Amino acid sequence: MPRQMLEETRLHPAIRDKVGNLNADTVHNVNAAASSNPVLVVGMAQNPHCRRARKALDAAGVPHHYLEYGSYFSQWKQRGSLKMWTGWPTFPMVFVKGALVGGHTDLKKLIDSGELKRLLGE
Repeated sequence: MPRQMLEETRLHPAIRDKVGNLNADTVHNVNAAASSNPVLVVGMAQNPHCRRARKALDAAGVPHHYLEYGSYFSQWKQRGSLKMWTGWPTFPMVFVKGALVGGHTDLKKLIDSGELKRLLGE
């Protein structure tokens, strides 16, 4: 299911590079971490849902890597770029074997159903 994005042809040529490279380092770092870690949680300080996701993984005995991008008042541009890249509107963003599976509630459903263990090949 492709999500709607503004076509590149509708961007003025003078801003295409800026749009294409905005916070590219952040997106690259998360993409690399998602590819190299079986479970990645991308979060932010002070967000209770990020803490809950990590605690749920710990309780299930599932090791995970965690990347944190600021708090409610810092690094919002980087988090905005991650939201645009993934299409996911909230934090945390949980990746399993490189695929975005959603946030805390979605992760909890995967854990409770046993689907997370199946995805990880356990």
